[in-house]
Amino acid sequence: MTFILIGFDAGGCSMSRIEGAFAKMSNKDLTGSVAAGQAGASVPTESDLAFARNAASDVLTKGNKDSSQPWENPETGARGSVTPLAQVYSAEDGRTCRDFLASYVNGRTETWLQGAACQTGQGRWEIHTLKPWRQG
Repeated sequence: MTFILIGFDAGGCSMSRIEGAFAKMSNKDLTGSVAAGQAGASVPTESDLAFARNAASDVLTKGNKDSSQPWENPETGARGSVTPLAQVYSAEDGRTCRDFLASYVNGRTETWLQGAACQTGQGRWEIHTLKPWRQG
């Protein structure tokens, strides 16, 4: 995990406002590196993503740069963990934001997702992007 995090370049992640409290992964997002780059990769369900988003919000709220938050969906058997990357940064609109990396394991298949979240006025972390991780 450490090796993967060291190689991840967190800079350049774009922030986009998505209506609702949580970002959703669209089919368009899934046609990139997850579908093409990892043969047999399973696609996270909305239910799986809800568990991952909750774990992301929890670990970002803790604020510890060296922590990860595990998650598991008992309905599908999918599981993973969420790890904050780098430090917080200020978005163009002045909000405090942070990038994270999430693993997704379902059966023998493991994929990675990258995300970004910003704090709301109430201090809760709102997930804005969650998409397949593209190395490079």
